[in-house]
Amino acid sequence: MTPRTFLAALLLLALQAAPASAAEGLEGARLGIVWALPFAGILLSIALGPLLFAHAWHAHYGKIALGWALLAAVPLLLTQGFGVASGAILHTLLTEYMPFILMLFALFTAAGGIVVAGNIHGSPLMNAGLLGAGSAMASVIGTTGASMILIRPLLRANDNRLHNVHVFVFFIILVSNIGGSLTPLGDPPLFLGFLRGVDFFWTGKTLWPETVFAVGVLLAVFLALDLWLYRRDAAFRALSDPTPDKPIRLHGAVNLALIGVAVAAILLSGLWKPGIELNVLGVHLPLQNVLRDLTMVAVGCASIAVTRPEHRRANDFQWEPILEVAKLFAAIFTCIIPVIAMLQAGREGVFAPLVGLVTRPDGSPSPAAYFWLTGILSSFLDNAPTYLVFFELAGGDPARLMGPLASTLAAISLGAVFMGANTYIGNAPNFMVYAIARQGGVKMPSFFGYMGWTIVILMPLFGAITWLFF
Repeated sequence: MTPRTFLAALLLLALQAAPASAAEGLEGARLGIVWALPFAGILLSIALGPLLFAHAWHAHYGKIALGWALLAAVPLLLTQGFGVASGAILHTLLTEYMPFILMLFALFTAAGGIVVAGNIHGSPLMNAGLLGAGSAMASVIGTTGASMILIRPLLRANDNRLHNVHVFVFFIILVSNIGGSLTPLGDPPLFLGFLRGVDFFWTGKTLWPETVFAVGVLLAVFLALDLWLYRRDAAFRALSDPTPDKPIRLHGAVNLALIGVAVAAILLSGLWKPGIELNVLGVHLPLQNVLRDLTMVAVGCASIAVTRPEHRRANDFQWEPILEVAKLFAAIFTCIIPVIAMLQAGREGVFAPLVGLVTRPDGSPSPAAYFWLTGILSSFLDNAPTYLVFFELAGGDPARLMGPLASTLAAISLGAVFMGANTYIGNAPNFMVYAIARQGGVKMPSFFGYMGWTIVILMPLFGAITWLFF
């Protein structure tokens, strides 16, 4: 059975499902730790598969993901009541998984049709400017989109540099991660928060001080390092430049307008509340959300229709990354269902010790603990499901988390987004940038070599953020 067949089977089974409220019918306090094993299994498979058995993983990751999803779904259906379990699964797939993957599809497709042609001189100020611009772009078109648009121009700009590894290490940190912290479009964890009821503008209004501080410090450190290494590269730069300077030109600009349409649809879904719901297989879907998701499909299809094939070829555009994300997250969203129920049980559930770790002696949540625990797990596991885990651990009530517990939600959000930069596997664009840079001749550090860079650069920064803000 393929992942696609599995999802189709779930939809057919759910024709008899209980209403959407059945998603809340799982009794988390009665579920033991064994119910968390499929979720842990899929996350560890994603983290370790590409490192330990890369060939087998890339050939069979869909089957591996399906196996973990079945280990979660089948026992739920057999032991928790068919109506409750199938309703919970369908509710999760229709209200969280589909909007999530359709948003990624729209932004991934449109960004993949934007080409920055030409070449510029990779001076320290120009490199810092590109990193700053990429950090700003990441919150508008997503960390993946910004990374894919800018990585090749940055490669061409620095191909006459002897010491250029640091440029791409900072690129991963800033453009592929930290820059995406100001809107739900920036990084998948924040979009999941938006789907859970976090206001679209809350992230920007609340997280801008930490983000501006982090980006400012990192750009200053980068500029100082790049100036020093640029002077050391003087003799090497005097040799012939493989890609001489040429005027910068933007191709596929129509995709910028399509991205604007996607952003407007997401904004509208958060602001427009007509009070109309559609009943889809027993799940109640607000009209504004249905229109948003249909718009994402239309944006992606329109981008495919209007973008010239040579523009996508120039970006080395491939569908495999988004297909991989779709398959893996179908399994993640299925496996996380019992985990969410267990977290909602709080101190009455199996995760009571975890509640204790993030709670102060007076019973209030500790933002610093949330920041570091969310971040450490996001460094090695996918940061989107990690965000959901701690979002639920903090109560899962968006109104309360945006209100009296705003510092806790800020800590969870920043931990998931910022510390995804700690390793190559912390966030999806990281490894993509690593692969493209290596293909372009950059001697990128190994997995642990990259961690050495981030420990030196990021741990003091995160310590300062904890002291100043949490």
